[in-house]
Amino acid sequence: MRFQTLFEGRLIFAAILILAAVGQVTHQTWLLILSGLLFLFCMNFFRDPQRDVPEGDDLVVAAADGVIDNIEILEETEFLNAKCQRVSIFLSVFDVHVNKSPIAGKVTYLKHHPGLYLDARNPECSKKNEALTWAIEGSKATLVVRQITGAIARRIVPWSQVGDVIPKGFRFGMIRFGSRTEIYLPLDAKLEVKLGDRVLGAQTIIARLS
Repeated sequence: MRFQTLFEGRLIFAAILILAAVGQVTHQTWLLILSGLLFLFCMNFFRDPQRDVPEGDDLVVAAADGVIDNIEILEETEFLNAKCQRVSIFLSVFDVHVNKSPIAGKVTYLKHHPGLYLDARNPECSKKNEALTWAIEGSKATLVVRQITGAIARRIVPWSQVGDVIPKGFRFGMIRFGSRTEIYLPLDAKLEVKLGDRVLGAQTIIARLS
């Protein structure tokens, strides 16, 4: 467990402790059981395991834990203004929600987009939900990564800023509870994943850059 990750859940853990205290004072066993279950759930959610990051400037790793639920070619109009391969990762409430850089490089763009909180499985969430867009300039390509909230996730936490030079697998932020992370890759990148694959952030190779 990392302090920075756990610190993001400080208010939630405080509320659980208050709930447990109320259960203790009022002798309400069900409150104690509920607070215990909530504590275990949150400890699991805010876990942040160390991963072995594959070396090589051509290897792109997953930016999040989850399931590949969409792969398509489309125009990335916010920063790259070019056609890209978009790989979308759906994160359930049971996945690690720390986001990690898919390549080593420099953060050249960061913008917050206010929006709705549609279910992260809804195809419209990519356009309508609250999101945070990043651009990371590497030695072989510039990739765009988009963190998107869901119906339960209501907070995106950035831990990096424009100008930061970060290694591959670096923890640049997190999304609190079920959500989506998208990676925009060059058209000539060779994908190493397919729909339905489960990936691990900073560890699973999702593509190779030419």
